[in-house]
Amino acid sequence: MLKKIFPTLGRFRFTVQIVMLFVTVYGGALLGSYTVDRISQALPSLSCAFDKTTADHCILIVNQHQLHHRIGDALVKAQVITLKVFIPTLISVATFFAFFFFLNKAFCGWVCPMGTVQELLYRVGRRLGRPLNRFKPENVERVRPVKWLMLLVLVLGLPLAAGMGFAANELGDPYCQVCPSRLATTLLTADAEQIAVRTGTNINFFLGAAGNALFGFVIIAALAARQPFCRICPLLSWNAMFQRLSPMRLVKKQYDKCAKCGVCEKACPMDIHEIGREHGKKAFHEDCTLCGRCAEFCPDDDVIQIRFFGIKLFGSSREYYKKSVKQESPEGMPKNKVIWLAQEK
Repeated sequence: MLKKIFPTLGRFRFTVQIVMLFVTVYGGALLGSYTVDRISQALPSLSCAFDKTTADHCILIVNQHQLHHRIGDALVKAQVITLKVFIPTLISVATFFAFFFFLNKAFCGWVCPMGTVQELLYRVGRRLGRPLNRFKPENVERVRPVKWLMLLVLVLGLPLAAGMGFAANELGDPYCQVCPSRLATTLLTADAEQIAVRTGTNINFFLGAAGNALFGFVIIAALAARQPFCRICPLLSWNAMFQRLSPMRLVKKQYDKCAKCGVCEKACPMDIHEIGREHGKKAFHEDCTLCGRCAEFCPDDDVIQIRFFGIKLFGSSREYYKKSVKQESPEGMPKNKVIWLAQEK
């Protein structure tokens, strides 16, 4: 029967075309435009949406409207976000890494002004003969996570929450409000403005008071302990994330005498006890500031080195060690010119 009506596939196809022509062009007059709009907006054929009686819409016009009114608008907003958020952030990180690449964490041990202030205060404490307080291995392990907590909460978490409206606007830069370097460096320029506690809101008052208290504690503690704030500084943890990407690094080879020596541990201002027990990557601990004191006070040749692209910049030496201990002990106690000697704990 069908073969008599449609003797060829071409005729059958043509018949379907005619029927669908009426459906797609006039079908909407029977179904109503509301129903048509809900049936589909993605017909894979040229069923024009400008036809007021059409039974369906072509996917092309839907795509164009989506690109024009939604995707295009979203991309414009994304472009704004990219220009105002991602590119500035990328530039900041890239600039940081451009500097960090060459010196690694030597920025902490050689450049950081707050680190220098603490070291100067420690030297004053040594000259005054103040008792030396060192961090034992168990104490160091308790303190080390604090720098990561400071980074996650004060540097990253709260500012992001404030920017998203989940936290008070005063928490936009909470770390800077408590950072002792803010007070130390401004006071060195005879600017006492930053030491004044703002009382506009409870948050401002709390952050200001906490910052002043932390600054006072660091100043006093630095007279008797080496680099007290560096141990909890979030920049130390920030730098630690990129530590393995720089060709500047501390290298220690395995040496049998290390287990019985321990002089490098005493010399380390960050009390990194791993430097005396470990070698290889484990010796270059995340708290290391590349100050080089462990290499200076290592009594054996080239056991501890500071290398750049594998090239030795400085290596331990017995002769250098002998000269160093004539000036001061590994802990930094000078051999002479001690103004007032107190009983060391």
